[in-house]
Amino acid sequence: MTDAGDDAGLVRLQKLLAQSGVASRRKCEELMLAGEVEVDGKVVTRLGTKVDPSTAVIRVSGRRLPPASPHAYLVLNKPRGVVSTMSDPEGRRTLTDVLAEQAPEQGRLFHVGRLDTDTSGLLLLTNDGDFAQRMAHPSYEVDKTYVAEVEGEVTKPVLRRLRDGVTLDDGPVEVRRVKLVTTGPGKSVVELVIHEGRNRIVRRLLQHVGHPVRRLTRTAFGPVVLGQLREGTLRPLTNDELGALLDRAGM
Repeated sequence: MTDAGDDAGLVRLQKLLAQSGVASRRKCEELMLAGEVEVDGKVVTRLGTKVDPSTAVIRVSGRRLPPASPHAYLVLNKPRGVVSTMSDPEGRRTLTDVLAEQAPEQGRLFHVGRLDTDTSGLLLLTNDGDFAQRMAHPSYEVDKTYVAEVEGEVTKPVLRRLRDGVTLDDGPVEVRRVKLVTTGPGKSVVELVIHEGRNRIVRRLLQHVGHPVRRLTRTAFGPVVLGQLREGTLRPLTNDELGALLDRAGM
């Protein structure tokens, strides 16, 4: 960060904020003068301050603004029946097939974690390998929200048992939150939040408490929500979503 000169690669802060869609340049200047803008942990009020857009950690009113990056960060609503791999020796439909239909220009992408073939919902895709690795690593404990239609009528004791934690063959599972959405003869819908990514963890967890899964959808990954994104389609992460995930990953 610097205050003057024509330093190569540096950009005036208010110009960068405006280009990033924060607000008009005049409004960005007002935000700076009001002490609402931080760069690398320091409040910046001097108009004309220049920053490196690729490395500066910028916050506006406490919210992280992602740095300029050549990388792609996408959200996919994965359909059931699609394998969470880029190729499949058995010839099943893969993420590569979906991308060829939706974003053929993106080039090679990584999937962040995976969803099993019979599970639909939110999956992150990126060509930033470091970001993908951190987001999938259990030490960063990114909450994942699932909605499951299960067999049987889920009772309050079952919900309490899930909240208290369940131990499976490969170790204990911490359920951050769980709630009953609906229940009726022979089936229920539950929403639960966990941070783990072990293989088929939600299905195994609900099977363990006596309620096999009929349908399963991941509806959120940390601050990223599936919302109205149609099945089989993509959208880029918003600046707020990406900024929150970068903070979560310590990047």
